[in-house]
Amino acid sequence: MELQQMRYVVAVAETNSFTRAAERCLVVQSALSHQIARLERELGAKLFERTSRRVRLTPAGAAFLPAAQQCLEAADRAAAEVAAAVGEIRGRLAVGLIPTVAAVDVPGALREIRGRYPHVRIGLCVGASDNLVEKVKQGTLDVAFLGLPITARPHGVAAHELARGRLVAVVAPDHPLAAGPAVDLRRLAEEVFVDLPAGTAGRIQTDQAFTAAGLVRDVAFEVSTADYMARLVEQNLCVAMVPATYAPKLTGVVTLEIADAPDRIEYVIWNRATRTPAATAFLSVLGVPC
Repeated sequence: MELQQMRYVVAVAETNSFTRAAERCLVVQSALSHQIARLERELGAKLFERTSRRVRLTPAGAAFLPAAQQCLEAADRAAAEVAAAVGEIRGRLAVGLIPTVAAVDVPGALREIRGRYPHVRIGLCVGASDNLVEKVKQGTLDVAFLGLPITARPHGVAAHELARGRLVAVVAPDHPLAAGPAVDLRRLAEEVFVDLPAGTAGRIQTDQAFTAAGLVRDVAFEVSTADYMARLVEQNLCVAMVPATYAPKLTGVVTLEIADAPDRIEYVIWNRATRTPAATAFLSVLGVPC
C-alpha cells in the first residue's frame, strides 16, 4: 500500500469524481483509476461504487477513508518536521476564528506568514467557538481564535489569553436609546434582539447575563455574523450586544456602554500533540509563547 494510492482514494472520496480527483492530483484519470484498482485488489475489497452519474464510497471504503486521511496527515507532518530541521518551514496552516475576533489582526498575521514562509499552505474557516475547539482537538485546525465568557475556558487544548473586554449594546441611530450614553440589562430586556444561534459560546454568554439578572429577553433574529447583526440593527428591527473591541468595525449603528455588561475573553488555542512547524511559526508571529 502506497501513500500516493491513499491520496488518490481521499481525492475521489472528497470530489465524488475520478475526473476531478485526477485533476486535483495532477495525473491522468487512467493512472489514478489503475492505482485505486490495484489498491482494491491488494485489500480484497471495492472502495467505490461507480455508476454513470456518481461515485460513492462502499462500506469498505468508508471504513478505509479515516485511516487513510490520518496516514496522509502524519506523512505531511513528518515531511514538514524534516524540512523545519533543515531550516525550511512548509506544510499546512489551517486557522479557524470566530467572526468577532478583535485582539489580533488575523489577515495581517497570515500575510506575514506567507511573506516569510511561501511554502506554507494557508487555510481559513469561520465558526463558533465550541466547534473550533473540537476541530483543533481533532487536528482539522492547527490554530483557532475564540471568544468565551469569563466563566468558561477551552478544555483539551493549549490556550493563551489574548485580551479581555466587555460587551456593548448597538442600536439604530434613530432608536430612542441612541441619545443616551449608557444602558443596563433591565432596559435592554424590553427590546427585541438579534444574536448568534442558540447554543454557541457567544450566545450562551449573553443568555447567562440576562438569566443571572433575573431577566428574560426576546431573541427574534438569529444570525451567524456580527456584520449581519449590524445590518438588522441599522434598520431598527432589533438591538444587539457585541464585544466592545469589535463594535468600532460596525457601521450604521450607535454603540452604548452597558452598566452591568458581561465580560469576555479572547483566546488563541492549538493542539500541543499535533502542533506543526507552520503552527509554531504562526504563534511566534503573534508573540504567543508555545
